[in-house]
Amino acid sequence: MAKSSDLAGLPISPLQRTPLYELYAESKARITPFSGWEMPVQYEGITKEHQAVRQQVGMFDISHMGKFKLKGATVLEQLQYLVPSDLEHLQPGEAQYTVLLNEQAGIIDDLIIYYQGADTAGIQDVMIIANAATTAKDRDWLLSHLDQANLVFEDRSPTQVLLAIQGPEAAPTFQPFVEHDLATVGRFGHFESNVLGKPAFVARTGYTGEDGFEVMLDPGAGIELWRSLLAAGVTPCGLGARDTLRLEAAMALYGQDIDETTTPLEAGLGWLVHLDRNSDFMGRAVLAEQKQFGVARRLVGIRMEGRNIARHGYPILYKQEAIGTVTSGTLSPTLGYAIALAYVPTHLARVDQALEVEIRGKTYPATVTKRPFYKRTM
Repeated sequence: MAKSSDLAGLPISPLQRTPLYELYAESKARITPFSGWEMPVQYEGITKEHQAVRQQVGMFDISHMGKFKLKGATVLEQLQYLVPSDLEHLQPGEAQYTVLLNEQAGIIDDLIIYYQGADTAGIQDVMIIANAATTAKDRDWLLSHLDQANLVFEDRSPTQVLLAIQGPEAAPTFQPFVEHDLATVGRFGHFESNVLGKPAFVARTGYTGEDGFEVMLDPGAGIELWRSLLAAGVTPCGLGARDTLRLEAAMALYGQDIDETTTPLEAGLGWLVHLDRNSDFMGRAVLAEQKQFGVARRLVGIRMEGRNIARHGYPILYKQEAIGTVTSGTLSPTLGYAIALAYVPTHLARVDQALEVEIRGKTYPATVTKRPFYKRTM
């Protein structure tokens, strides 16, 4: 690893900006560096933005995320080897949340694979949305493991805007702007249509635990849609609310809750692992062994006593011995108490297990609880 002195005089890589960057100032956003980007952490306040999504509708600029378009006769077949989930069941307009795995079944990234169907010649059309911090890594991994002679791979990450419209009022609010009946689109459904008269890719997906849509379109159309939604009363939201919302829904954050040192079975993502598949896939032997003999640790939900907040990196203790680490933690705006995710030994991963969290040299009581912490009722 290079020392700081070794880096003296080297140019600092500038942070990237999405096409909506200039609009942040109009809504008085507070900007923060995130995964190599200048992104809004909040506009009028994290709690207000959080509650807007839980109770009404909010919108996020997520244009920093990776966007890959793949076309070829065997795209799904090739992707099948790189993920533990069965992609053969996908019908046109359906999608699969899954994880890219390495040979040790470590998670390279979590992503969504959208199958858009095949043309009359049998050429399959697939869209992949990946995390911002892992876009380059994912692209390199995919290109090194896919047969490029038999597919076309297009990285649309730098050319497309991606907006998330989330909340119980997302559908009726977004409907006037899209030439498609949103009532016909189920969860993880997706389609191509015109939004404000411009071509767009729309999916009923999100990272908040609420109903909502993610919309990909050209920069000019994206700016127009943002302004139109703002005029319609949609609350602009930043990364702060996105983090508290996803944590209440117990959705993993790559780089904190999951990474290449964790397997999907350890991370509570066993529902993505389809060992009954006839075909082989990356890391299958490791996962089959873990399935048979169990895992040594599990990612669990933690509820703190009082208002003490367990932050990322804080030690988890049992009988005064450190046995795990907090991966994510916050004070839940919806629930009114502190919640966290943490890896603990499997024998301590049962619900209602009493533990402690060390916060600035002192220990505070915590309890293993069910996930998700919050689940929408409609």
